Amino acid sequence: MSDFNQNGPRVSRADFLKILGAGAAGAAVMGSGVGTGHAAMKISTRPIPSTGERIPIVGVGTYKRFNVGESAEERAPIKKVLQVLFEQGSNLIDTAPMYKRSETVVGDLLRELKLTDKAWIATKVRTKGKENGLKSYDMSEKLLGKGSINLMQIHSLVDWEVHYPVIREMKQAGRWKYIGLTHSKDAAHEKFAAAISKEKFEFGQINYSIMERSAAKRILPIAADKGMAMLINEPYNKAAVFKKVKGKALPDWSKEFCSSWGQFFLKYCLSHPAVTAVIPATSKPKHMLDNAGAGFGRMPDAKERKKMEEFWDSL
Repeated sequence: MSDFNQNGPRVSRADFLKILGAGAAGAAVMGSGVGTGHAAMKISTRPIPSTGERIPIVGVGTYKRFNVGESAEERAPIKKVLQVLFEQGSNLIDTAPMYKRSETVVGDLLRELKLTDKAWIATKVRTKGKENGLKSYDMSEKLLGKGSINLMQIHSLVDWEVHYPVIREMKQAGRWKYIGLTHSKDAAHEKFAAAISKEKFEFGQINYSIMERSAAKRILPIAADKGMAMLINEPYNKAAVFKKVKGKALPDWSKEFCSSWGQFFLKYCLSHPAVTAVIPATSKPKHMLDNAGAGFGRMPDAKERKKMEEFWDSL
């Protein structure tokens, strides 16, 4: 199902940060990966099971981080995050109306950067009732750009049985290509599992991390059986994973496949065979650059995944 790019070259955090600081040099790597001595490097992609279309395995989430004002000063870091995302060969952006100004900011900045047509945008509907849902779809499209939405997701299971037939019909009419269902809490996994078992969604989005692994037991096996692409939110568990390793060095054995704690945690998620992509939220360009690093090089194998879990559990 997944293309793990096991033998690809590994890019160090130091190399990424050099590129970030290089300014114009960063633009030179647009579409060709990172200049580390390896020609034509590109972030890994994986296929969407229902169509075979490939998407980057690392994208960006916008929750809280993209909720900024209208001034150029406030938006400058977000604009740079999007530039870095595209420079590293990704175009995957996840947003939602409930993220306050995030859809507005995404739409405006993509237009400024002339990247709207190149972006792969996932957004959501989170409201009760069909009529409110229709208003939500129209507003998202107005803010993000007509025809720019690739994936419409029902957010946090809210009124999902009402919205499902509507977004499915709109998909069939060509308004967007895929439909999905999301949640970000372990407590909702049973309801989430029941919903994706009952209806046909091309995508699911769920919380999964080395700290919260329950999705691997309940959700990801169903998704694999149903042929669903899976996006992972909260791969850093609201930054809680970093607090636990603060001041600790990466284990030497993990340096075979990662160069930072961020890549360690993202590659743990990405090495699960049912996972399609991770979408950690950030408003910091250097973090976007480091996150993108998880999209290069090989993934930990089954033995290494087990070792990662044992290491984490020993902390």
